[in-house]
Amino acid sequence: MTSPYHIDQNPHKGNRGLARAWHAAKNSWCGLVYAFQEESAFRQELTLFVLLTPVAFLLPISYLEKALLIASLLMVLVVELLNSSVEAAIDRISFEHHDLSKRAKDFGSAAVMLALLIAVLMWSAVCIPIVLKP
Repeated sequence: MTSPYHIDQNPHKGNRGLARAWHAAKNSWCGLVYAFQEESAFRQELTLFVLLTPVAFLLPISYLEKALLIASLLMVLVVELLNSSVEAAIDRISFEHHDLSKRAKDFGSAAVMLALLIAVLMWSAVCIPIVLKP
């Protein structure tokens, strides 16, 4: 029988306070750089974010609506990063085709599609009344 896990057994959990925050920020930055360099879908969605964020600021809408439009675009990027992490973990295990690996990758892809759908719905709900205003 094995002894229960204790946090002291994990060599990656040694940092505390500002050191932990600094290392977490560096790791987060590396993740963004890897995503930009290696994931074309992330670059496409980042381009969408860069193009539409100024549009959100220029629209004659409330600050809350602007925040929701930008948040919907950020959500797409977040879900894409999570999808890419699932794909990287599966590829780390094996490149060989397996039904469970395909299912996990398809789930991630479906999550990205739903995040994009939410963004389209939010942008449509805010922009259509502006366009149709007499």
